[in-house]
Amino acid sequence: MKNSTQLRLGILASGRGSNLQAIIDACELGRIAAQVTVIISDQSDAKALERAKRHNIPAICHERSAFQSREAHEATIVEELHRHGVELVCLAGFMRIVGKTLLTAFPNRIINIHPSLLPAFPGLKAQAQALAAGVTTTGCTVHFVDDKVDHGPIILQAEVPVLPNDTVETLSARILNEEHRLYPQAIKIFIENFALLPPLKIRGG
Repeated sequence: MKNSTQLRLGILASGRGSNLQAIIDACELGRIAAQVTVIISDQSDAKALERAKRHNIPAICHERSAFQSREAHEATIVEELHRHGVELVCLAGFMRIVGKTLLTAFPNRIINIHPSLLPAFPGLKAQAQALAAGVTTTGCTVHFVDDKVDHGPIILQAEVPVLPNDTVETLSARILNEEHRLYPQAIKIFIENFALLPPLKIRGG
């Protein structure tokens, strides 16, 4: 049942959706005053879509190859997000750079989680970057999305120690545990400050 007092979330995911699951669980357990109203993927075989269906959440796939441009692809995603009344867009393993079309439609309303303590180790394979650099501490970051990769104002960070015998797999697993804890907390912080944002301009609204 939809609750008008809950923040309406739209999740963009390309893969297995473990952070998506953490967000769904936090919503369903009442840990955050939010509801996932739609999940959109750019990959038809994404397990995130299966998770959506198990929780009776609309699951939509728009593969990039079906569109002539990134702008056209994003415009369709924006339409879906607006159709489901989304107020905050959460990237959960969405493996595409967000462009102007999405950023303009949801100003200061798109957040992402990244497996490093930004600004350190942006981009792909952040855990491998941390190991190669020989750091003793890394972690994860939830941040607002802007027009640069893994950039934008930071909402929350959590530190994770790098152990002497760590591999990419063991380090990634420990970071992921923190991601699952941190992402719902960041959404809660957004909710607490939600009233300060100007209203969205919804196309056709």
